[in-house]
Amino acid sequence: MPRQESGTRAEARARGPGAIGARRFLLCLYLVGFLDLFGVSMVVPLLSLHVKSLGASPTVAGIVGSSYGILQLFSSTLVGCWSDVVGRRSSLLVCILFSALGYLILGASTNVFLFALARVPVGIFKHTLSISRALLSDLVAEKERPLVIGQFNAASSVGFILGPMVGGYLTELDGGFYLTAFICFSVFILNAGLVWLFPWCEAKLCSAEKGLPASKHPAPWGRTDGHGQEAATPRQSPAGARPARPPWLEVASTLRDMKSLIFSEMWDIFAVRLLMAVAVMLYYSNFVLALEERFGVRPRAAGYLISYSSALGALAGLALGPLLRLYGHDGRAVLLHSSALTCLLLLLHAAARSVAVAMLCSSLLAVSTAVGRTCITDLQLAAGGAQASGTVIGVGQSVTAVGRIIAPLLSGLAQEVSPCGPPSLGAALALVAIFIMSLNRARYGGGGGSDKFKKHHLNSTLYRQLCTKTIRTISVFQI
Repeated sequence: MPRQESGTRAEARARGPGAIGARRFLLCLYLVGFLDLFGVSMVVPLLSLHVKSLGASPTVAGIVGSSYGILQLFSSTLVGCWSDVVGRRSSLLVCILFSALGYLILGASTNVFLFALARVPVGIFKHTLSISRALLSDLVAEKERPLVIGQFNAASSVGFILGPMVGGYLTELDGGFYLTAFICFSVFILNAGLVWLFPWCEAKLCSAEKGLPASKHPAPWGRTDGHGQEAATPRQSPAGARPARPPWLEVASTLRDMKSLIFSEMWDIFAVRLLMAVAVMLYYSNFVLALEERFGVRPRAAGYLISYSSALGALAGLALGPLLRLYGHDGRAVLLHSSALTCLLLLLHAAARSVAVAMLCSSLLAVSTAVGRTCITDLQLAAGGAQASGTVIGVGQSVTAVGRIIAPLLSGLAQEVSPCGPPSLGAALALVAIFIMSLNRARYGGGGGSDKFKKHHLNSTLYRQLCTKTIRTISVFQI
């Protein structure tokens, strides 16, 4: 027995340098996620103010925002498949550099045309966080994946919490928006340099030490070290049976999966997700602009409020455990009541006559939307079954992406009427979602709970969903 323990210690010492190198690589990747969201969150909350200063009407601004959402929807699958083929390093570098180009053009946008042009490269290539998560998934063992991705999301969330404060401060300087956009461009260039200087050999060693077969992960390493390796082969499925397909076939397959799921018995779940997503997006669409027009709140104070709300939403998990115990771990009832609270808060925010009421509504909305988003995702998983969980999650994200196309258009039309129009329309959409849930009380908390929605199933997703809460809030801001 002592001899065996001695061998174990010797093996641990032998693996020590590799483990340290792998940890260093992960920390570098966390830094990239932090800088990414720090840069964009300085700029994006200020876009509504800037496009108005260029003379664009709310409707034109909504059309530009919707075009960005369309580009994101159709480029996400293509960029993901492309990253499987050329490798994570090359795809991540290209996406960062083209996103930097978009923010550089934004920093020079003195008319609406340049503003719209600046959103094109960002709309197509701003998938840096998705590629980073795919890289993490390639690197670590499956049992460590939730923890590592959760840490990456948490590091990125810190960037989104700090960014609006810095951006709000800078924009009040002379030429502040252009300065902020240029700083965002500089942050992306710094990020590209970090990716270029990454210790990729240590990451490769990390993959080997964890016993991951080389055939499962050829894509990330096929073109990362720059020493004349052969072209990467597409990553195969875990079963190794299905070869990689061209990107257009992946898009067609995704659309077929979406159609079959949306028109299945889960239609009401996806309808609720779409309605609630659009409702919250409408609230955030003109948040900074509405605070200035209604209450005279300066961008600096609005940035502080956004950062505060983001931090509060990220901490909502502290109250979610006791809340679930109070409801007997009936997540459907929690979803119904959190949606009702969101609807009420949107109405109160639209009717607020003071900054204090608006701040209170913003604080509570950060919590209610975090809880509701967790419950709707888990309800999708419970209804779809374990074997279809990946498809269900993917379709749910596609439904949210469709909401990012619809919301800017609706927001622009509503702002033509009043600055209070977007949150008022959001409250109406949330009311429709509540009506759908009320018609399906057997699914949404109509007493008891089905066998599919067990306590352990909901708890297993709490950490993952709440770590990504701030990331999903960023999607609302059209980053």
